[in-house]
Amino acid sequence: MKLQLIALPGAEDRADSLATLLGVTSCVLDHRRFPDGETYLRVAGAVAGDSIAVVATLRDPDPQVPALLFLADALRELGAVRVGLIAPYLPYMRQDTRFRPGEAVTSRSFAKLVSRSFDWLVTADPHLHRYASLRALYDIPATVVDSAPAIAEWVRREVERPAIIGPDAESARWVAEVARQVGCPFAVLEKHRHGDLDIDQSLPDLAPLRGRTPVLVDDIIATAHSMAGAVRLLRSDGFAPPVCIGVHALFSGDADAVLRATGAAHVVSCNTVPHPSNAIDLVPSLAYATRDLALHGAVMP
Repeated sequence: MKLQLIALPGAEDRADSLATLLGVTSCVLDHRRFPDGETYLRVAGAVAGDSIAVVATLRDPDPQVPALLFLADALRELGAVRVGLIAPYLPYMRQDTRFRPGEAVTSRSFAKLVSRSFDWLVTADPHLHRYASLRALYDIPATVVDSAPAIAEWVRREVERPAIIGPDAESARWVAEVARQVGCPFAVLEKHRHGDLDIDQSLPDLAPLRGRTPVLVDDIIATAHSMAGAVRLLRSDGFAPPVCIGVHALFSGDADAVLRATGAAHVVSCNTVPHPSNAIDLVPSLAYATRDLALHGAVMP
């Protein structure tokens, strides 16, 4: 039994890089839409008796979820022994509680679908706000790749006299760990959210950070309003143009333009979601995590 990778549309480059690092082969997927919009899938290779890892870039999940689930089912029908999922960005983590009566807690619903279809999961820094770990959601073995070491390495190499700053309390975990690994001070801004685009932010005492280059770090850059607001606050307080780092570069709508218009010195991201800002490589860490999980029942060729 050996391991093969197969990529959903949009994840081919990531799958190729992972296959090279793992020393395994990739299986080709034929994917298209029927005229009525339904999904057509064909696995163009033999998978019987093998362990298969599906590689998916789930930045815009709704159009992709049917293909994801159909592919897992087809692989089992074609004889795959185990089917795993490598999703560097894991969607449906924000609705982690019922804020208003009748709301669907979609983080749990999505986790149930994935847990029923796959044997294991590898992802990078999911948005675990109200969950202690993925074990609270997923019923399958899951490995979370930590982006902090790669981000810290980039900051040490690219930024002189950095100070790590989080745009809100939810970013505190990444900020503290990156700062520890860089060996520099850190701070976290205070944020109050009144709606998706309506937020208030305030600065704590940043006196210990004066004279340093601010490096804003957050897990997700979606609308970019939180990070853009943090840039404006820091600039108005006399700091140099900040470097902005996001783990997952979603950049919804005009988010890229919104952030760059603030005068940020540099905008970079990890390569969990394909985007021009990708500068921090997590593929080696994803490959290492995949090797660990896939070896439970799969022999690497």
